[in-house]
Amino acid sequence: MPNPSDSAVTDLKRTPLSPFGVLLESPAGDADFRDIAPETLGRWTDEAKVVVLRGFKLLEKEDWVAYCETWGEILQWDFGAVLDLNIQEDPKNYLFARGSVPFHWDGAFAKATPHYFMFQCHEAPEAGGGETVFCDTRLVYQDASEELRRRWEGINITYRTDKLAHYGGKVTRPLVDIHPQSGEKVLRYAEPLPADKFLNPLSVEPEGIPEAEHEAFIEEIRDITHRPEYCYAHGWRSGDILIAENHSLIHGRNAFVGDSSRWLQRIQIL
Repeated sequence: MPNPSDSAVTDLKRTPLSPFGVLLESPAGDADFRDIAPETLGRWTDEAKVVVLRGFKLLEKEDWVAYCETWGEILQWDFGAVLDLNIQEDPKNYLFARGSVPFHWDGAFAKATPHYFMFQCHEAPEAGGGETVFCDTRLVYQDASEELRRRWEGINITYRTDKLAHYGGKVTRPLVDIHPQSGEKVLRYAEPLPADKFLNPLSVEPEGIPEAEHEAFIEEIRDITHRPEYCYAHGWRSGDILIAENHSLIHGRNAFVGDSSRWLQRIQIL
């Protein structure tokens, strides 16, 4: 593995993304992102919430796992450390189908919530679609009225889904949580997955508000979290490396266009 040094960042082109995030491009076109100190990339990710690296070489799976271990403990699943996200002809989970993926956060059904998740894009969609959409819930909370904040802080949500892939079960989480590093207020929310639209339905049961208000609450959260001032949609290019800060963000995916496909690899870091 290369010896990382902050001197490796001097030639990078930095482009702010909107409304948050940063694109870092290497003019060499085949640079090794391991030349950037993990502490530096981690700090940039904490600040920008999404860091896109372009013009860098992708790593073989074993090398990539070894690199991510320099960031911290990797969240392990029954398939191991690396999840291959690609389209399957007979998917058991909506993540591997061509439809949209509603907002959620990584680790809701895991033993621990990852701090970061990192993608390598081996194959981008040719026909379009498949953008990964991130919502910065810190901004959502900060912009909310005091009355709405108090209402949200009294809500817990129970999520239920069958374990048809690498996650599932029943969990209850507060809607408003505290970021474990910054101490900021964030939202932890996953959108419901109706049985008539998704392979593995997810039920969302709010607690702390009258049952008659549940549907209005779900509509309210959907409207607010999808506002463009809070969302960055990443259109993938083959070779992209993307690092996201999971404690602040919820994320989803736009549907693919036609028969378009995509191959990402993902690692979650605690």
